[in-house]
Amino acid sequence: MDDVTTLVSGIEFKVRKLIARQKELRKEKETLTIDINKLKKTNEEQKQVISGLEEKIRVLRLAGMQGEKGNNSDVKATINELVREIDNCIGLLNT
Repeated sequence: MDDVTTLVSGIEFKVRKLIARQKELRKEKETLTIDINKLKKTNEEQKQVISGLEEKIRVLRLAGMQGEKGNNSDVKATINELVREIDNCIGLLNT
C-alpha cells in the first residue's frame, strides 16, 4: 500500500510542477506577444518614415534637375513619368 501512496504522491508532485511550468510559459507567451505587437507597430512607423524620405529624395532630385540647364530632356522624362503615375492612380480610383 505504501508503494501506491508513494507513486501517487510522485505523480501529484510532477503534475504540480507541470502546472507551474505551464503558467510560466503562458506569462512568457503574453510578454512575447506584446513585444511582437510593439515591434510590428515600430516597423510600420519606420516604413512610413522611409516612404516619406524616399518621396523627399525624389522631389529633391527633380528640383536639382530643374536647376541644371542642360538636362531639360531628363526633367521632361521625369515629369512624364509622374503624369503617368497620376493617370494610373486616377484610373484605379475610377474602377
